[in-house]
Amino acid sequence: MDVDTGITSEVFTIKSETTLFDIFNEIISKKSQAVSDYVESLNPNTDAEITVIGTYFTGIGIVKKLSEKYENILLVDIYPHLKELLDVPIAGDVENRIEFSSDIDSIYHADIVIDTTGFGGITPEQSKKIKADTFIIEDPVAEDNDKLLKNKNNIYERLNAVDCKNKAILKTKGIDTKTSGTMTLAIGVLTNVLNECLKRDGVLYSACEMGFFEEIIFKEKDIDKFIELTAKKALKVSTIKAFDCDELIFKELSKIKSKMI
Repeated sequence: MDVDTGITSEVFTIKSETTLFDIFNEIISKKSQAVSDYVESLNPNTDAEITVIGTYFTGIGIVKKLSEKYENILLVDIYPHLKELLDVPIAGDVENRIEFSSDIDSIYHADIVIDTTGFGGITPEQSKKIKADTFIIEDPVAEDNDKLLKNKNNIYERLNAVDCKNKAILKTKGIDTKTSGTMTLAIGVLTNVLNECLKRDGVLYSACEMGFFEEIIFKEKDIDKFIELTAKKALKVSTIKAFDCDELIFKELSKIKSKMI
């Protein structure tokens, strides 16, 4: 824990050792492990063709995790610049070579297809063309606490449209967020931690370093800038009594659960 004096010697500024990147990676790890365990339970050949659709954090985490054991992995995304995310320390390093493509038609030739595109992603019409042994789709809805989002969610249409022997849904929830996106969950963790900090006697205020990184990644297309910003310590608290704010972060992270249904 990083402790410094505040405006006066009577007030402390405490900073988490946990960075934003650490929070992203912890959430990604939960999702990736759930998918990896499911794929392994099917006992595919190590050279089975695996295609993951969607490069945003869940997709990156899954391909890196699966690359620890499987050799023939393709990551597909309509945004070519997201290939750069394979080279940054999101969810660890790549164990084996991972191919990248922006050709959406390349999703139709795999043994295992994993769709992480969520709202506005792969359509039921596109899903109908998938003829794989296994199809996995991430549910973008977390807690079913928003009627509009629930009605917008079409993963069951996509799941039913696919002609596959094995079908499964990746479900992530636990901290009452509306969606299961890694960025949404990270914001949820920090929001809940900020509220917990304010409940503590002696706390003046607290702040986190969270920004709207979606614009940096998808509009500015500046991956280096994103990495630089997310390497910062996630939480700072002004208080007259120091405490371990990392403990609060990991307590909140521990509530998040990913499972296959």
